Amino acid sequence: MKIGIVGLPNVGKSTIFNALIQANKAQVANYPFCTIEPNIGIVNVPDERVYKIAKFEKSKKATPATIEFIDIAGLVKGASKGEGLGNQFLSYIRQVSAIAHVIRCFEDSNISHVEGSIDPVRDAEIVEFELIMADLQTIEKRLEKIQKLVKSGNKSAKAEFETLIKAKKILENFETLRKNLKAFNEEEIKFLEKTLFLLTIKPMMYIANISEKELPEGEKNPLINQLKDFASKNEIPVVVLCGKIEQELIELPEEERNEFLEALNLKELGLHKMIKSGYKLLNLITFFTTNPKETKAWTIKDGTKAIKAAGKIHSDIEKGFIAAEVINYKDYIQIGSLHKAKELGLVKIEGKDYKVKDGDIIYFRFNI
Repeated sequence: MKIGIVGLPNVGKSTIFNALIQANKAQVANYPFCTIEPNIGIVNVPDERVYKIAKFEKSKKATPATIEFIDIAGLVKGASKGEGLGNQFLSYIRQVSAIAHVIRCFEDSNISHVEGSIDPVRDAEIVEFELIMADLQTIEKRLEKIQKLVKSGNKSAKAEFETLIKAKKILENFETLRKNLKAFNEEEIKFLEKTLFLLTIKPMMYIANISEKELPEGEKNPLINQLKDFASKNEIPVVVLCGKIEQELIELPEEERNEFLEALNLKELGLHKMIKSGYKLLNLITFFTTNPKETKAWTIKDGTKAIKAAGKIHSDIEKGFIAAEVINYKDYIQIGSLHKAKELGLVKIEGKDYKVKDGDIIYFRFNI
């Protein structure tokens, strides 16, 4: 699963990305288009469960789940018409599963803003408008392409035409497709997502980048409240963090980091909230496998059946699936041993249609 970090130039995208990957991989500078080629980082999902299971089961190795973040070039007004690095910017967004839009919510005379002032709602609307216009262009091109087939009476082309017209009307009202998903059935959504790679159908979250003076949550910052009100109307989650502090924190040893967090009155890294929010945004859950060699966290979509979860580990396990031995982490942690849990009858035998739940610890029985 890939999350694209987007936003206007000079809002702190690369600073936040550097903190995410815990290395200075992305260049950071005070000029537009500092990031041209996208930077990619694979990040561990913060989840203590995998380490606790590994400890109790005495596994030699604990492997957390991961999520991929892509730092994409800054967008400007007119990107949908090719302004700045518009076409390149939009093509990279098409490749991601969800969008993390970084929005500047702090004043700093040393860092210029491409629009000349700080206004998070305006910035959010600029990016949204460019994504809407890009989607309209995609739909209009597709409509031109299938018109002859529609006139000839082709049934699949007619169904596609109706879906496109429905989507076009929504976009022409300057609304996103993600906000109007109820207007489409599953097949239509799949077409818009996987065939047309439309941008406004992708899940989005806002990352409100504040100054260190406004920690812990920017409560004293009126810009945050404006952004949250706007986000609420558009059903977009908001994560508030200070990119500068996050980068400083991530470079500290863990003990010092925890002390610093306490001093700032922060419960956890803002980056952790961002990763968790991204996980939730993509409707992902985690299940675990464990043995003496390794305890591993696996990422799947919520609602995935046991047989497909088995395939996540290896195609042979899916092909030869017999059953799944399952105990949820909440039950397991009270006992702290799979062996004891089995003795107490807490490990259940489930079939291929069992829907895996977040926190399930699973042993798959299979035969090739």
